[in-house]
Amino acid sequence: MIGRALGCLPAKVLPRQPSLTGLRMMARRAPAVLDRSGIDPGALLFGNDTLGDCTAAGLLNHMRAVAALGGWQVRADTDDAIRFYAESTGYRPGQPATDQGGVEVDVLAYAARIGVQLESGDYFPLWGSAAPQDRNALALVMAGMGAVYLGVQLAQSDMNQIEATNGACVLEPDNHAYGDPTPGSAGGHCLLGWSYTGLADTDTLDLLTWGATQKATWAWLKSRIMEAHGILWPQLTLASGLYPTGADLDALRVQNTEFLNHDPQRPAG
Repeated sequence: MIGRALGCLPAKVLPRQPSLTGLRMMARRAPAVLDRSGIDPGALLFGNDTLGDCTAAGLLNHMRAVAALGGWQVRADTDDAIRFYAESTGYRPGQPATDQGGVEVDVLAYAARIGVQLESGDYFPLWGSAAPQDRNALALVMAGMGAVYLGVQLAQSDMNQIEATNGACVLEPDNHAYGDPTPGSAGGHCLLGWSYTGLADTDTLDLLTWGATQKATWAWLKSRIMEAHGILWPQLTLASGLYPTGADLDALRVQNTEFLNHDPQRPAG
């Protein structure tokens, strides 16, 4: 059994926060099925067994998932994740009291402004938010941007069920047999939506978390979700055209530039 820590703080909205609403790609109907069973997304634990660094782990795993779709991989390790967690949240290694988790939009803003530093270079994401209850939008982000970066409110029953089965279960909203099913009764968590068998409540998603793939129904996600974001890594853009291009890419760049120019956390000078 592996340890499973949480660490996603309550969702918030920043001034001029980039949004995916209005992009042409978001007006399409999502694929009925997104089958990636033949692709290993390369999800790693990144220290999220003992630290509440899920926001950092999710970001690095997003990079790895996108790279996997292109047939290669981004090298990153636990030290990279912990360093970014410390930089983006104020955590101080060796001081457990500072392990307070992170706010997803703050972490994304930091990554866009300062970058994610890896051995292979510094990576600067473009990002935008989607309506968390818009299932078609979430599916479009998975299909078009590699994975969707999610913030969820986990129930104690979710944690108990995952622990009892070592993750070999399908999470459903009413899993009260394992304890309190109240969303948030265990805490907040950052994870990735990777693929899905369909778009009905009873269809299942593959979620990347704690270095593995966890299955859950769409109904479960509807009950637990608090935020959703699409992320583009310009340095990982695939020739196959995975990412939005043209007007959509230009619009997202403009939004991100305006956001950073008005970001109150941006260093002066």
